[in-house]
Amino acid sequence: MVIKVFLASSSGSTAIKKKQQDVLGFLEALKVDYAPLDIACNEDNRMWMRENVPVEKKPTNGIPLPPQIFNEESYCGDYETFFDAKEDNAVYAFLGLPPPPGSKEAKEAEKAYILENGPVENGTVENETVESETVENGTDDAEDDENLEAEEVEEENLDDDSLVMPFFYPLSPCLTFTISPPASSHPALITLTISPVNSCWFHFPWTITK
Repeated sequence: MVIKVFLASSSGSTAIKKKQQDVLGFLEALKVDYAPLDIACNEDNRMWMRENVPVEKKPTNGIPLPPQIFNEESYCGDYETFFDAKEDNAVYAFLGLPPPPGSKEAKEAEKAYILENGPVENGTVENETVESETVENGTDDAEDDENLEAEEVEEENLDDDSLVMPFFYPLSPCLTFTISPPASSHPALITLTISPVNSCWFHFPWTITK
């Protein structure tokens, strides 16, 4: 990005010459690269400057006076707005340039950011993140507890429906039992044919009828 300063090298106005010197001297002190464009000796420069200064920034007669400052094609301002920016330590913002690290303007920008958004480390922003994570973890723990309770209830119901009983019967070719499972899990009746043994223990989670 090139800073363009439109000026008049042969201006008869002492005030305009002083303003131009102030702008160029301050830019040199900040080591900001700029291109001086003379409107007195170059008609193209003069026409470009007049066409690109915003209408609301032009004087009553419609002819802006130098110095006029641009960042490439973007209008920055005239001497008065440049002077105000210098007084407020906001010249880089005025020029549309990032302030160099460690500069007074960079420190002011950092303070303004902290006031608006809070500290980046060990402060408000970080605490909000931690609080958000805590809430999310608390929600996950609550869901895990609910799932665990549901599993315990299901196991208790299973134990209540289970029936362990001995069967003693004489040797015979076969013995048939009808098992009626709960309607919720096994809607149909199941018939088992059991080979004869002297005695057996059967564990069914259903009600058994002979």
